[in-house]
Amino acid sequence: MAVMKFKFNQKKRVKLAQGLWLMNWFSVFAGIVVFAMGLYLKIELRKRSDLMDNAESHVVPNSLILVGLLSCGFNGLAGKICYDSLDPAKFAKWKPMLKLYLIVCFFFNIFIFIVALFCFLMRGSLDTTLAKGLKSGMKYYRDTDTPGRCFMKKTIDLLQIEFRCCGNNGFRDWFEIQWISNRYLDFSSKEVKDRIKSNVDGRYLVDGVPFSCCNPSSPRPCIQYQVCNNSAHYSYDYQTEELNLWNRGCREALLKYYSSMMSSMGVAVLLVWVLEVSIMIGLRLLHTSLESITNPEDPDCESEGWVLEKSFKETLKSTMENLKKMGKLNQVEAEGEEGTKTQAVTTVS
Repeated sequence: MAVMKFKFNQKKRVKLAQGLWLMNWFSVFAGIVVFAMGLYLKIELRKRSDLMDNAESHVVPNSLILVGLLSCGFNGLAGKICYDSLDPAKFAKWKPMLKLYLIVCFFFNIFIFIVALFCFLMRGSLDTTLAKGLKSGMKYYRDTDTPGRCFMKKTIDLLQIEFRCCGNNGFRDWFEIQWISNRYLDFSSKEVKDRIKSNVDGRYLVDGVPFSCCNPSSPRPCIQYQVCNNSAHYSYDYQTEELNLWNRGCREALLKYYSSMMSSMGVAVLLVWVLEVSIMIGLRLLHTSLESITNPEDPDCESEGWVLEKSFKETLKSTMENLKKMGKLNQVEAEGEEGTKTQAVTTVS
């Protein structure tokens, strides 16, 4: 029994072809939008590539760009096919390749669905990438005189100001690294010497944070040094008082920013996928309805169109049998070639 079998007359076939033509050109516009989204996401990721540990995060934008380009190409061609289907003479040239085109469209739709899933599932990979990248970037914050790292201080400061965040997981991350350059330390000072000696690695660690961690909305002047020392500040208790520093870590802030962006793009790609599947089904109906015309000389005659000629189960079974036959045929050919080579070797001997 055929799946989604319908009867068509000339008027219905023309309406179907015209509707598909419009849908294809709308899908071309959707492809341009997906391409632009992928390009925008790639630019946003490249802005902070120095704070990311690897390039895995670029899988999603690269996939979106590819989907956008392929969508424009496939739907532009499908629009031409639908337009030519109104003229039997023009449509005749598409008949031999239309079945192959529909198979390619089927796999293209699977690819679109996988890309949409990537948009939703890349959060875990991005979380790891940001955690490692930010931790590494914070270590280079002080290297303002080192070639290749001198920009890291500016990058992190701008990041913390823009996203209203501090450190990797929180402001306490700055307590664990030396973020003040040796160039600005007075090594003749007893306090500096004591701090360096008290650390196993000989680093100058303080319970302070860079200025970019300060919350400008706080009514109190920013306390960025001796953050955990209550006696150093009047009427201050760092454990109970709401600090005038950003409490959120930059990893969480960036992860939320990129995850929200990718989720929105994932929804958009799913809508494109639904549109592409609808076009593929419509094109299949148009193809079969035109092929099943019994009298080509009578354009007004009725015909039948279907998505699958047999039931889904029978189609799947038939496809598997064809694949097995192809596999056996390749095996026989390979054995035949091996036998020929063996015979040739024996003759030479």
